[in-house]
Amino acid sequence: MKVMGILNITPDSFYDGGQYNTTKTALKQATKMIKDGADIIDIGAESSRPNAKAVSENIEQQKIIPVIKAVRKKFPKILISVDTYKPETAKKALEAGADIVNDITGLKNAKMMQLIKDTNASVIIMHMRGTPETMQQMTDYKNVTKEIFAFFKNKISDCKKLGIDTDKIIIDPGIGFAKTKEQNFELLKNLKTFEKLKKTILIGTSRKSFLGSTPEKRLYGSLASVCHSYLRGARIFRVHDVKETKEVLEIMEKIENA
Repeated sequence: MKVMGILNITPDSFYDGGQYNTTKTALKQATKMIKDGADIIDIGAESSRPNAKAVSENIEQQKIIPVIKAVRKKFPKILISVDTYKPETAKKALEAGADIVNDITGLKNAKMMQLIKDTNASVIIMHMRGTPETMQQMTDYKNVTKEIFAFFKNKISDCKKLGIDTDKIIIDPGIGFAKTKEQNFELLKNLKTFEKLKKTILIGTSRKSFLGSTPEKRLYGSLASVCHSYLRGARIFRVHDVKETKEVLEIMEKIENA
């Protein structure tokens, strides 16, 4: 079980946009999350909230690379994930000290797949249709769980054919990405389905809109979804609230292992 702390270096993220928009403030927040129990720091410089605009590779790299270097220097052993779908940004992030590529587009880019093969990096394959600008108009599934399961099965097969070490693949069903509120709950209910793929399952429900009216009022919903997901096989939890999540998961583990 690992807790992944979210570090957004962007002015427009839905919950904490603009709070950690410099290397100094980002490092301070990373330090706090690590002290609170984070096992992984996920660093991103482009918002993926609904209707968010894309940013250029240059801007993304200018923001993200100094933060990765600073976190790696201060915390040599912490796992660092780079939240990007751009191959050149991912390459520079890995060179700067990142361990994991978190690709919200699910390795749709052939260059990203080749990079993962060449570097032997761990990779998070997330399911999403379209882009953050268009995804909420692309929720027409006949069976959301079966279709996302098929997506992962095919993508894992493609990775294996290319020569990627599939033991380093983490899967994320992409809660909130091209899914309705009802589909998000359906995916969480059926999460055990994805255990058949024999990959580590990551869940990112933290403070998302299907859990409540405003981000500030979604902590308890976030924690409830974490506990539910843990019982259904998820083992990495991407969250804003590291301390609270760590505490509830430690109790969940003690109960399960009693």
